[in-house]
Amino acid sequence: MMIYIGADHRGFDLKEVLKNSLKLAGYSVMDLGGAVKDENDDYPAIAMKVAEKVSSEVETARGILICGSGVGVSVVANKFKGIRAALVGNPNQAFDSRNDDNANVLALGSNYLDEETAKKIIVTWLETPFASDERYKRRIEEISALEVKMFKDTEAESEDGY
Repeated sequence: MMIYIGADHRGFDLKEVLKNSLKLAGYSVMDLGGAVKDENDDYPAIAMKVAEKVSSEVETARGILICGSGVGVSVVANKFKGIRAALVGNPNQAFDSRNDDNANVLALGSNYLDEETAKKIIVTWLETPFASDERYKRRIEEISALEVKMFKDTEAESEDGY
């Protein structure tokens, strides 16, 4: 499994710690930005890179996004087909996001997490399989159907010039 990771300037320091921790644990990690701590970067560009990669490799990849609150990166990531980004603040939420919702992108808020808690969240998130209970599958299928409808509506609007 490939893990794509990205963060804006507010999440940069935490990203570097987590990236190194993941690599030491034997995970394949690709850093999609920021390459340096740049106070003028914007989280949408970085979140888009990670979400695009995971969306195109939905069966074999996961993403981790970090900004100050975690909200911005999760909003951006959830715009992509097949992405279920979860903003997580503790290991129990990390478990639920994988077990119940099969989340494939993890959003973290660097302003609200210390390094050790973030590491625990990531370990829990990566090690928790999707439970595959019928109710969870049904809910994900409902989300997928909504995505199909929304993408069709968007395509129709752009063809009509609206």
